[in-house]
Amino acid sequence: MSISGIELRAAPAKAVTASQDALIVDLADGRTIRVPLAWFPRLGHGTPTERANWRLVGGGAGIHWRDLDEDISIESLLAGRRSGESQESLRRWLEARRLKARRREPQKKPSARKSLFAGHEDS
Repeated sequence: MSISGIELRAAPAKAVTASQDALIVDLADGRTIRVPLAWFPRLGHGTPTERANWRLVGGGAGIHWRDLDEDISIESLLAGRRSGESQESLRRWLEARRLKARRREPQKKPSARKSLFAGHEDS
């Protein structure tokens, strides 16, 4: 008895949606891939705006999120592979992300206190 290997044919992606809990990729051949967002921690830590800022690369063979520095191949999704990023790498990325966010925050200026007597002259 022989068992033939399963060949995964990756059709190019044509649309991507990342909700709060899932990554959904529509392929050109009509298939839809849905995987838990938890499989890709950078996407999970991203804002909805960051997750919506994707582009197809390699003619649809992969997806790139510039704001999150994340790349995912369609072949990996079809094979059921999660992110291979180490915990240490993710920790460094999260720390850099926090520092960048702090630099973007407007600095609060101390409020100018007006004197109760401002604008009044002594007579």
